[in-house]
Amino acid sequence: MRVTCCGTGGVESSLPQPPTFQTQHSMQTRQPSQTAQRAAMRRAAHQLLDGPDLILADPLALPMAGVADPERYRRNLLRGQNDSYRHLRAFLVARSRFMEDHLRAAIDHGVRQYVLLGAGLDTSPYRLPFPAGMRVFEVDHPATQAWKRERVRAAGASQPEGLRYVAVDLERQALIPELVAAGFEPPRRAFVAWLGVTVYLTEATVLAALDALAGMAPQTELVFDYAAAGQRLVAGSQAALQAMRGRMARLGEPWLSFFVPEALAEELRRRGFAVQEDLDSSAINRRYFTDREDGLRADGVSHLLHARLK
Repeated sequence: MRVTCCGTGGVESSLPQPPTFQTQHSMQTRQPSQTAQRAAMRRAAHQLLDGPDLILADPLALPMAGVADPERYRRNLLRGQNDSYRHLRAFLVARSRFMEDHLRAAIDHGVRQYVLLGAGLDTSPYRLPFPAGMRVFEVDHPATQAWKRERVRAAGASQPEGLRYVAVDLERQALIPELVAAGFEPPRRAFVAWLGVTVYLTEATVLAALDALAGMAPQTELVFDYAAAGQRLVAGSQAALQAMRGRMARLGEPWLSFFVPEALAEELRRRGFAVQEDLDSSAINRRYFTDREDGLRADGVSHLLHARLK
């Protein structure tokens, strides 16, 4: 869930913002995802504020977020953060850690194709130790991807030999043909990460993407997050959720889909996926935030799900 948080707007607005680009799909200017920028800022904030143990150690987080003066940014964050900001930051770093834990395990079991759907400013392709022959496919909206590539160059990150950029608008283009054109091999199993995206798509688009992914090789793995419908929240958390939804709508990136966990599991089963894990905030906290000295924990309606094709 990549959203703006109250209390830090001045800090974030002082950092480089996404530019506008012309795309092939519209005569109007289209802007890269602002939520991708804010997610990167929260991963950067984790490097500066939380500890002593980091959930996600990411040396590229600060330059990718455009933070030129880390100490100044840290001081501003300390003045501006609140519980809502901390809870969201915790979820975002846990989300990346959850995905990367499963990715490493898949690589250990021989997977050599990694598809990063809605890549945003995710830095995993530039810092994880991939084995020889690994192919990485970064898939994103053309405007966001052009901006990401500029950020990678500015951060001085080295591009792995097997990395391919695949510009796709999931609302308009079929995924698998674009991947195949970039060198993806459908008969070989893959690992697919899809983080911070589903809530911004319609339910029909999410299910259509799952239909496409279901055509991949058996034992292909999928990690994604989603917003759960009907989840009980305390009054403060419910108010924070409604405030975030309002901010996203004003940014032009409204939340469009919420899923009942049991119904989503059935949709996955019908497409040949077996759910391996589905973690709510309580389960996320038990796994990643138990006995932390800084009290960091996740809260909200977002779930982390790991599934595998039979």
